[in-house]
Amino acid sequence: MNRTLLSILLVEDHPAIARQAAEFLDGLGWQVDHAGNGALAIELATREAYDVVLLDLNLPDIDGLQVCRDIKAKAPSNVPVLMLTARDAFEDKARGFREGADDYLTKPFDLRALALRCEALARRRHLHVHQQMVLGPLTLLPREMRVLYQDAPVALTQIGVKILLLLCQQHPQAVSRTQLIQHVWGARAPDSDALKSHVYSLRRQLEQASGRNMLATIQQLGYRLDV
Repeated sequence: MNRTLLSILLVEDHPAIARQAAEFLDGLGWQVDHAGNGALAIELATREAYDVVLLDLNLPDIDGLQVCRDIKAKAPSNVPVLMLTARDAFEDKARGFREGADDYLTKPFDLRALALRCEALARRRHLHVHQQMVLGPLTLLPREMRVLYQDAPVALTQIGVKILLLLCQQHPQAVSRTQLIQHVWGARAPDSDALKSHVYSLRRQLEQASGRNMLATIQQLGYRLDV
């Protein structure tokens, strides 16, 4: 996993700890957003697509376990949650895992260990996404280049599957035309009409499967999956 690609949500109400962790992770080239309370953490995790959420359990407004539950239920993708806490009893850790935490780090911790755990969680999620991805009625099997709508196969081209995969990964955000072209063709990008043609075909095939338009065009930006 390329460190420069990691996007982290740091949920920590202690200013000194938050600043130290954010500066360290930012120094690795990672993008770090900070939330000092649970309400803002849930709002950001619901709105943005993060690779990992670093979640302190002792927050001023909402219990960290409830924040974890809400993020797992509302986030646009199954983002891994690494809990950060001074609670080191086994039962505390067990409760955290039962509420959806993916990993646990006890304070005080080595920031290098924190970075390694973030990389491991992001890598594990990356591998899982490339095996199967479920978003509402859609199931994507990237290795097999197949797409199912409510368990029924949807006949898509390989390029159609690639476009749909990126749209699912970024849902509910829009994806720019430039992002799609780079994702599908890399440096050997065709003209813009080729992308328009493939998007038109994908939209038509999804509409045939679902009975409605699932691919919205965002003016002067790109496209967004409507699931």
